[in-house]
Amino acid sequence: MIRPLVAAACLTALVACGDKTFSPGTSGQAVASAPDSASQQPDNLSQELLDKLKDVETEEEAVLLEEEIWDAWLVSGSPTVDTLMKRGLDYQAGEDLEGARDAFDRAIALKPDYAEAWNRRAVLFFNAGKFDEAVADLETALANEPRHFGAWVGLGMIFEAIGRPEAALRAYEKAAEIHPYLQDAIQGQRRLERAVNGSRL
Repeated sequence: MIRPLVAAACLTALVACGDKTFSPGTSGQAVASAPDSASQQPDNLSQELLDKLKDVETEEEAVLLEEEIWDAWLVSGSPTVDTLMKRGLDYQAGEDLEGARDAFDRAIALKPDYAEAWNRRAVLFFNAGKFDEAVADLETALANEPRHFGAWVGLGMIFEAIGRPEAALRAYEKAAEIHPYLQDAIQGQRRLERAVNGSRL
């Protein structure tokens, strides 16, 4: 799918990923608001769904669960942050990248442990060619949600684009461990396994 030095293909993939792959899920859809209360614990739902994902037996089941997980990741537990995220996605869909960046920056400032805000901002950095910033945001997203398969695929795509195939392969492998039917991870592994493993001989 993405090859080193083919930035335009990457960008197209990442904007689509604004739906699932690199970052996102239900891009542009309204997100549910939840009260600012620890008792709400929106992370519990995504964790339960992620637990189920690794045990699904068909790709159809995996696709349905994946959509539910993206929806769950868009619920932060804070109505203010949820509003900022929706605003950022709307700006991004309208190609107002400054507005999107501002919304995601504000969401991160209000809730720095919210993985999806970091993940979404990473897409903006990638599309601007700021790979270091994108990697830093994805790593922060993963520090807060280690099973964020979209962030792992994002790292894989970036590492592949900048000519680091071993790091890219490791990232795709991590994504596939979490989501065994994730096509971007499966295809990334297929592209890189022979080259990387051959280079180790």
